[in-house]
Amino acid sequence: MNIKSYIPAFDWLSNYKKVQFKGDLAAGLTVGVMLIPQGMAYAMIAGLPPIYGLYASTLPLIIYALLGTSRQLAVGPVAMISLLTATGIGALAAGGTETYIALAITLALMVGLIQFLLGVFHLGFLVNFLSHPVISGFTSAAALIIGLSQLKHLLGIDLARSHHVHEILLEAFDKIEAVNLSTFLLGTIGIALIITVKKINKAIPGSLLAVVFGILVVITLGLTDNGVKIVGEVPSGLPTFAVPNFDWTTIQTLLPVALAISLVSFMESIAVAKAIQTKHKDYEVVPNQELIALGLANIGGSFLQSYPVTGGFSRTAVNDDAGAKTGMASIISAALIVLTLLFLTPLFYYLPNAILASIIMVAVFGLIDAKEARHLWATNRSDFWMLVATFVATLGLGIEQGIGIGVILSLAMIIFRTTRPHYAELGKVPGTHFYRNVDRFNQVEERKDLLIFRFDAQLYFANTNYFRDSLNTLVTQKGEALKTVILCFNSINNLDSSAIHMLEEVVADYRNNQVTVLFTGVKGPVRDAMERAHFLEKIGRHNCFMGIQQAVNFIDKMPATMPSLDAASYILQTNS
Repeated sequence: MNIKSYIPAFDWLSNYKKVQFKGDLAAGLTVGVMLIPQGMAYAMIAGLPPIYGLYASTLPLIIYALLGTSRQLAVGPVAMISLLTATGIGALAAGGTETYIALAITLALMVGLIQFLLGVFHLGFLVNFLSHPVISGFTSAAALIIGLSQLKHLLGIDLARSHHVHEILLEAFDKIEAVNLSTFLLGTIGIALIITVKKINKAIPGSLLAVVFGILVVITLGLTDNGVKIVGEVPSGLPTFAVPNFDWTTIQTLLPVALAISLVSFMESIAVAKAIQTKHKDYEVVPNQELIALGLANIGGSFLQSYPVTGGFSRTAVNDDAGAKTGMASIISAALIVLTLLFLTPLFYYLPNAILASIIMVAVFGLIDAKEARHLWATNRSDFWMLVATFVATLGLGIEQGIGIGVILSLAMIIFRTTRPHYAELGKVPGTHFYRNVDRFNQVEERKDLLIFRFDAQLYFANTNYFRDSLNTLVTQKGEALKTVILCFNSINNLDSSAIHMLEEVVADYRNNQVTVLFTGVKGPVRDAMERAHFLEKIGRHNCFMGIQQAVNFIDKMPATMPSLDAASYILQTNS
């Protein structure tokens, strides 16, 4: 047993160098400073008191640093998962109440258990059922919902909690006269400050500068007297150990959102982890180990009052840019959060909610991917419409429904593409032994007496009728001159029993109509399936050829008076 495969930290710890610590220290402090205001802001998205964002930024970071395979991934609270948390729990309890907090902590435990089990049983491939266009559409819509949900803090007005953009905008418009100008100006300046700092240098913690600015302005100008709402007292001290409430009723209630968060958070995390890993050749990201690490990070965090966490895009990019070499950077970030919880929370008393709203808005609006929509419109219209459908469904129906529709669309596209795959009639490239699609290459040679058919997918029960119908269409077009059909299996990787049964019928029907059927390019797994079903015995092994040209050479040597004979019968007759 290789312990390093279970605890990847042993790999980098055994070769840890002083030069690595310098990079990890700089990155850890930078991300830690960035995480303090972000964690508090994202907790507000989740409907939790700001302190729970800091709780979620302690033990989960350490657990992932020890067990995760990415050395730069920055784990902690993120906007998307915070919104999903609020969506799943918002209908069950009022935000910020003890019941709501308990449900959020239990949700972290459930998410962790699901991810851990997915990793243990090597089920990380399930995220492949969410295609990139679906994720892009969902993320962009969710970013709009998250951003606009902060309008009440940016404008200083009371808005009912909603996950529908049109409801938020309509209510905000109705209450436009009640906007608190001081709050609005403070939040707007915060947004401008964060964006400006980010353009100058991404490593500079613009969100922290906005926090410092907001606190100083509120204290100096006494803006609380003008109705500017502040965070108020932030509890100090480390989170206490407690076992989450884990009863059957809670499990049933939270299971749908726990499943959604488990998959979406892993997908977000693995995407950024792999993107960063391409810049580093000294380690490899292992998806199933990532699931185990994220799962245990959420499980461990739930016992210290954490809500669900995952790897974040922006902090990971900053972590890498700041020089992170190993998971030590995340441990340093967690240590900084611990120091903040112990000694620095009183400093955030006058932090205005508008500044936290500005941090959230800048972070999430950067997730809106208009470029991807333009790219898909130009390159793949079906993927474009999948993106649009998911985007509209998420905006109109809500976050959970948007994810569900996205999964259904992804599965529907998989089914459609495998049941109606590409196929081609092949013709010979003049002067060569190569055969290409007659619809794409105008100069290829076609023969009226020969049809070469290539089917570009596995052949199984769901597409056997499509295979037969497509082949029959081409055979009909050839007419009575057709004497031989060559089935090119170069692109077929698998056969099931339904496919073999269909092929038996096709061969029998064509032979009855005086048409010879030959097979070329049959791969090992397909040949094995044919052997087990005794298909090769029925059609004659000599009807299978290594390549198309070999089959064509045989046809050309076969006497014109015996067009219906197969290769085996011809060989027997010529040897008799």
